Amino acid sequence: MASSSKIKRRTVLKGIAGATLPLPLLEAMGKEVVEDTPRRFCALYTANGMSLPKNQHGINDWSWFPTIDGKDFEFGESTKPLEAFRKQLSFMGGLYHSAGPKADPHTCSDMWLTGAQLHDPEPGTYNSVALDQVVAQHTKQYCRQPSLVLSVDAGVGFLSRTGTISYNAQGKPIPAANNPRLIFDRLFRGDQQSMEAEREHLKKRIKLVDAVLENARALNRKLGKSDRQKMEQYLTSLDEVESRLIASERWIDIPLKEQDYTHLNLSASNDGEPAEYYRNMFDLIALAFDADITRSVAFMLNREDGMGISDTFPLKLGLTRTHHSLSHAGDKDGQLQFAKYDRFLSEQLAYFFDRLNEFKDHNGSVLDNSIVLYGSGCSTTHYPKNLPTMVVGGGNMGLKHGVHWRDGDTLMCNMYLSILHSLGIPAERFGDSTGTLDNSIFSV
Repeated sequence: MASSSKIKRRTVLKGIAGATLPLPLLEAMGKEVVEDTPRRFCALYTANGMSLPKNQHGINDWSWFPTIDGKDFEFGESTKPLEAFRKQLSFMGGLYHSAGPKADPHTCSDMWLTGAQLHDPEPGTYNSVALDQVVAQHTKQYCRQPSLVLSVDAGVGFLSRTGTISYNAQGKPIPAANNPRLIFDRLFRGDQQSMEAEREHLKKRIKLVDAVLENARALNRKLGKSDRQKMEQYLTSLDEVESRLIASERWIDIPLKEQDYTHLNLSASNDGEPAEYYRNMFDLIALAFDADITRSVAFMLNREDGMGISDTFPLKLGLTRTHHSLSHAGDKDGQLQFAKYDRFLSEQLAYFFDRLNEFKDHNGSVLDNSIVLYGSGCSTTHYPKNLPTMVVGGGNMGLKHGVHWRDGDTLMCNMYLSILHSLGIPAERFGDSTGTLDNSIFSV
């Protein structure tokens, strides 16, 4: 049983009046500082693995992984929409988390960006910090928002059926946003009036927490683990709102980059047409990167085990089974339909990569100065090795693409360490890493 301090309210507004944060980059700091090209990171997660058809079905051309290693690989039917980006992407084979085979297979999204030992966590903990949040800690002084955490379903979900892939430095899940209009307002309408309204809303939430916790202290011994976890998740949410407010206030008098928002449909929702929803979310990410509002993004496209509204997306596309059901299909038709849904996701990614290429930094495209990680926390049907993984962009950070890379079984966290080094973050290790990737697409 946790001590009463476990659910003590944090002083959520402690920093709003007197926080000391690094100042935004200003022209007065010098041309060489201002023109230092942003290095960005974006993690995109899809649940339930990818279609890797059985040989006896005779549809290997629909395999998500290329059937040939090295530079001579060919895109399968499910990834053909990405063929135009051959020189800007690589398939990464043989990756796995050491904890994957030991844990509940449905925790694969929980550990995807952390590599945490979820089967045997340290006392009082569950997870560890996610890769996107390590990036955020090193880039937040340059941005209006430390990070952007998105999901097809809002919030955090629950353990092993998470609704977010991002975890803070204490291993607590960071609530994800999923409403395009609210996300747009948060990113691009950082005026004083909107921040005052958000602060008032935050204060009301804090009063509610105060009342709940006053009673909770008296009943602490009777509170179950689930109740304590829910309270901690709520407090984490308040902390995230607080940190965003503080960061935004530092930039209030600095104008945003002028951009065209007319193509956005902020009424798009996850219960509408899937492609329209995904493309508007990807547009928001691309615009945020272009305006340097944030340099760290995590977006969960689908949830594990049939959770959430996206499980029905294949049905909306004319397929006959839900996403989770397709991931378990052992028959030829099911595997083919699964691959067709993979192709649909590839089409959305192609749209996103096009947008990142259209936006320009002073020394190349936004995609050239961003590392995009796309993948799943399991192979087909919950297999915890050879995790489907694609790395895109980063050409100006030394990444050499156009390859299906594989070097036996390789720790995913070794690749994560390589990503951090490519971003200029001098981490000595990440998760269970034993070093960076040798003879790979990474030059550092």
